[in-house]
Amino acid sequence: DIARYSKLISPKDTGNNEHREARLLERCPPGHKGKRLVDEPAIILDASGAIIAWYLPDALTDTTQKEIKEATDLLAPSLEKSVRADGNWRTNQRLFNRGSEDVGATPGCINLSPAWFQQGHENVSDPEVSASLKGPSCENILKAIARPAAIASAALRVMHPEQYWAGLRTLSNLGNIAVSKDLPQMPEALQYWASVFNTLS
Repeated sequence: DIARYSKLISPKDTGNNEHREARLLERCPPGHKGKRLVDEPAIILDASGAIIAWYLPDALTDTTQKEIKEATDLLAPSLEKSVRADGNWRTNQRLFNRGSEDVGATPGCINLSPAWFQQGHENVSDPEVSASLKGPSCENILKAIARPAAIASAALRVMHPEQYWAGLRTLSNLGNIAVSKDLPQMPEALQYWASVFNTLS
């Protein structure tokens, strides 16, 4: 029962305390004995029938993975700038470790949003396009992430339809506000925004 289990755990549970994990397993045992290998699409349910995981092997084709890598490469300059020696818990360079081989994404932490509420700024009542999308490569970045974002949105449409429709309504309202208030860059960013989520991090 995932609801019962979630009440028993806390953010301090790291999974590394064997005694604590044994007690949790005793209080919330799995519904089957031993391990099961799942090698086809599946939905994992808890004891009450609530969906706790969707397993979709190969849902992201090699082509889609290549598109995600190329989009990430476009974000490399922003990701690189985000990491600082004096950064907070999200951007401190001590928390980012590039492997011994220079492969993979550039380490960093940025937010992409067509309608971002600027924190730490007084007297700002309207959302703005996030800083990472204010540069000249905004359109290229949004076009590069369009298909992967649409795939994630389609998955949400199946997995959580209420959240999907709420996201669409929010984006529609943001578009109306952006036009009526003549908010800079937001109508253009929303035009290419392909996700029902209003922020990608």
